[in-house]
Parts: sequence; C-alpha cells; structure tokens
Amino acid sequence: MKENQQHHTILDLAAALKLSPATVSRALNNTSYVKKETKQRVMEMALKLGYRKNTMAAGLRNSKTNTIGLILPKISMFFHAEVVTVVQNLLHAQGYNLLIGQSNDDPAMEKELSETFFSSRVDAMIVSCTLQTIDFSHFDIFADHQVPILFYDRVPPGNYKARVIKGDDFQGGFIAGQHLAEAGCRNIGMINGPMTSNIYEARAAGFMGSLQYFNLPVRKTLFYHQELSTEQTIAALKKMFAAKNKPDGLFVTSDRNAVTVVQYAKENGIRIPEDLRIVGYSNDPVTAVISPSITTIDQFPSLFGSKLVETLLEMMDTIQTDEYIPAVVTPVKLVERESTSILKPIINPIKLK
Repeated sequence: MKENQQHHTILDLAAALKLSPATVSRALNNTSYVKKETKQRVMEMALKLGYRKNTMAAGLRNSKTNTIGLILPKISMFFHAEVVTVVQNLLHAQGYNLLIGQSNDDPAMEKELSETFFSSRVDAMIVSCTLQTIDFSHFDIFADHQVPILFYDRVPPGNYKARVIKGDDFQGGFIAGQHLAEAGCRNIGMINGPMTSNIYEARAAGFMGSLQYFNLPVRKTLFYHQELSTEQTIAALKKMFAAKNKPDGLFVTSDRNAVTVVQYAKENGIRIPEDLRIVGYSNDPVTAVISPSITTIDQFPSLFGSKLVETLLEMMDTIQTDEYIPAVVTPVKLVERESTSILKPIINPIKLK
C-alpha cells in the first residue's frame, strides 16, 4: 500500500516527529497547552501521512467521561471559591466538565464523596482535605486504578505518596510575625486552626520562627490552636485580654476570624491599631472593606487554580508511577492595611538583612 493509504495512528505521528503521543494528541485537538509551531508541525505530518482521527476510538478510549471530580471543604470559603472558579473555566476550555463535592470538613462525607466520584468514572481527581482527615486510605483506589489524583492546600503528610500543590504557609506565617515585630509589637499572640492540618501547622511554625528570630517571647496564654469558629475565637480573645500580658499584636490564620477580632475589639474599647495590631490570612475581599481594613496574607488563588489545571493535565497525559515528585509551592505576599498602620512603634523595628 502507498504511505498515505495506510492507517496511521497518533503513535506513528509521534515517532515521526520525535514528540510524545500526548503532545501530538493535544496538537490535533488544538489545545492551548501546545506551542503554535508544534501544532503546525503535527498538522503537516498528519497531512503527509494521511492521518484520520478515529472518532469512535476517541470516545471509547479508557472509557473516558471527560469529567473531573473535585472535593473541597466548603465552597463558601473565599480561597476555595476563587480556586474552583479558575479550575472550572480552564478545564471547560479543554473540554472537561467539573463535578464538585463539599465535604463540609467532615471526614466521613469526604470518604463518601471519593467513593461516589470513583463510581462515576471520573477521569481525574482534585482534593483539598478536611481539617480532621488523618486516614487517607479512601483515596488509594484512584491511584490503584491509574486515575490521577492531585491534592491542594490541605494535603496528606509527606509519607503519603501523592502529587501536591500547596501555598507557602510557612513563609506566610513568618512574614506575618515579621510584620508585627517590625510594627513594634512585643506581646504577640496567635489564633490558629487545628494543628492536625498541614496549613495551620506550617503557618504556626513560620510564625514561631519569626518570633524567635526577633527574640520575642512566646507566651502560651496568647496562643490558641482550635476550631476557627466565631464562638471559639471570642472565647480565646476573652482569655487573652484577661491575662497579665495582654496582646498588642495578633496573627489570625483565617480572615473571617480576623474580622471577628476587629468586631470584638470595637465592642470592648480596644483601639486598632493603637492598642492591637492584626494580621489575617487569605486576602478575603471583606478585609479590604471593613473598618479598619485588615492587613492579610494573599495566597494568590487564581495562580493556585492555574497550577492545579496545568499539573493535572500533565498527570493525565503520563503513566502514574510511585516516583516521588516534590510538591509545587505557590507564593504568598503580605498586603498591608489599616489594622497594622505604624503610628508610633514601641521601639525601633528590627530589619531583616
């Protein structure tokens, strides 16, 4: 038979062009993740070899559903809502539908959702775990069946083999402490989430590291690691301000709870920032409109979402192995607002070299 009469496959095109089959497939489907020059090369070779797309095979290959599953704690949380919006838009542009399940921070619901998504034959999974998840075995079924699974933000510990994208929570905690120290605060406290979660553990470690760097005392009466509810936050504040050494600076690792601190301060005659300076976490829009506005740590959720899709699509194009791949870590940045305005520092702030 003549060359252009043979039934050529993507593998033939890949071999001829010295490209991966995944890249050739993406080029043929005109996705945005392939360079224009590469697409042109693929199209020219396809024409030369007389390649014709097998639409039936494309529909049946690996019983693909063109559906991605996503489990998250609560979609009402600003960070997760922003991440999901970006993920859904980018996946839709690539021809995928997104199924979203809320665990409501309940490990039992998380397990049920993972089973439901697996039964629904999703092509891949994205997961942010509950604060209480300590057993991750319910996710093993995906890896066992070569279904890519990518964890983000709240992720399994390092001894659990998984692909991970997370924010630089340690750095976020450190720069929060640094900022309060440089603003002149000397009795600095922390209202943090449960230490069972990697994000709160890392934020606490970074924050404690900054206090040690500045030779500031760590007063146990000013540190609370707990459920980040309004009630628990107010209870912690009452204890802090009843103590001998009252806080003049607070790092609150959730913006919603930082808002609660501002409201409590107003109701109890505590001036911000004159008596108390506050740093939150996440850059929730509410922190910019409340008065006084709240200094916070920006997690760049849009970048987070883009990294998730980029990594997931790459995973879907490769055979899953047990090879260790380091976590992708996204940056954080301090956004300074009125809650830490430096009016009259207690002492000259120390500068990091």
